[in-house]
Amino acid sequence: MGNFLNMLAALPLANLKLGGMSVALTMLALACVLGFVHLFLAAHFVTQERGAAWNAGARDNTPPLQGKLAGRLDRAFQNFKETFPIFAVAVILVTLLDRHNARTEWGAQLYFWMRVLYLPLYAAGVPMLRTIVWLASVVGILLVLSVAFAG
Repeated sequence: MGNFLNMLAALPLANLKLGGMSVALTMLALACVLGFVHLFLAAHFVTQERGAAWNAGARDNTPPLQGKLAGRLDRAFQNFKETFPIFAVAVILVTLLDRHNARTEWGAQLYFWMRVLYLPLYAAGVPMLRTIVWLASVVGILLVLSVAFAG
């Protein structure tokens, strides 16, 4: 498995490090940016459908979304918010334990890039591939977590 992970780590988009951070922390920082992309896209299309008065109001009587795109972007954002905290904790754990290796690098990158793919797939309404991409992102989290538990 180690050779396979090393081979994957040699891919062109692999081993991206920004601002002196590890690969895993870079992916975590980029995932934060992706979270804002989710937030702003969903907010834009939901507000476009429901109106600025609804957005600025207390939202006590929120009607269900009628438009497919607004609903999909909102659900994609909700899904992101379900996996992101687990990913963040996993990356912080391996960082605190100082256990970065090819598995954490590959796992963090797998999570991030699959989440990047997930958003347009969900927005376009692609069902099966979207689920496979989601599962791959979860595998990325599990790879990072496995290093935390490996001791």
